[in-house]
Amino acid sequence: MLSKFQIAVDNARKLFFGANKTQGSSSPFTQCSSLSSSADMVEHQFSSSKVQALYELCKSTFSPSGLPPSSSAAVQKISSLLDSIGPADVGLKEETSDDDRGHGMFGLQRLSRVAKWSQPITYIDVYECDSFTMCIFCFPTSSVIPLHDHPGMTVFSKVLYGSLHVKAYDWVEPAVLSKTKDGFPSERLAKFAVDKVLTAPCVTSVLYPNAGGNLHCFTALTPCAVLDILTPTYNEQAGRKCTYYHDYPDSKLSASGVEVKDGGTEEYAWLSEIETPEDLYMRPGQYTGPAIRE
Repeated sequence: MLSKFQIAVDNARKLFFGANKTQGSSSPFTQCSSLSSSADMVEHQFSSSKVQALYELCKSTFSPSGLPPSSSAAVQKISSLLDSIGPADVGLKEETSDDDRGHGMFGLQRLSRVAKWSQPITYIDVYECDSFTMCIFCFPTSSVIPLHDHPGMTVFSKVLYGSLHVKAYDWVEPAVLSKTKDGFPSERLAKFAVDKVLTAPCVTSVLYPNAGGNLHCFTALTPCAVLDILTPTYNEQAGRKCTYYHDYPDSKLSASGVEVKDGGTEEYAWLSEIETPEDLYMRPGQYTGPAIRE
């Protein structure tokens, strides 16, 4: 069964293409502001080489099996190119208004009766093939993508504008599982990897299948946009299903009976798989940046 994240993305694409059939090139669902003036169109042409170069570099680097662990030079090359990309290069301008505010973890006291993550996150599909996905997420203030994984995948994330809080874990290997009274696994131990705020302009973040914070949660501190490259793509049949988790921090592994040889410097949490959140809302946005020539 597909995760709600994947279903939301698929629905966004269906709505986008359906809107295009009846309304031409415009879309009523776009959350991020697009460039529309003649001067902006000139800037589109000027900056098209960055998006095209990124596509060509990804096309020549990635395969459906994923990025080889030894390709550190390729990672650096892609990261450097992403570092140079700004909102205008993908057809966006910085969104600063808080009128369309989300109600995530930082707005609960003030808006306690409003559903968490009540404002939609906009998903913009830039390019996808079997080897990689290139997409943009546009967040209203305090909106949240809950803790989720990227099994067997490498993900590049570049904050285009705004500020985003990232909390992330990596699985402890070999796997450490807690058990219920019936002897069935209920939680898996993960090591705390990332707890930081990314504010544009900043360098590209990279997570790997087993390092760098493969399980992460995003919370928008301001209106923000993130350009993501995922390789290979989510594919449930290939074992790459997006799964959501709730974390139970346990820095000292109290009452767990687990011994971890790290000198006591690492922090840990038990992660429990949960159903896909009902309050995760996404809507489609139209990509208005330079066209990619295949």
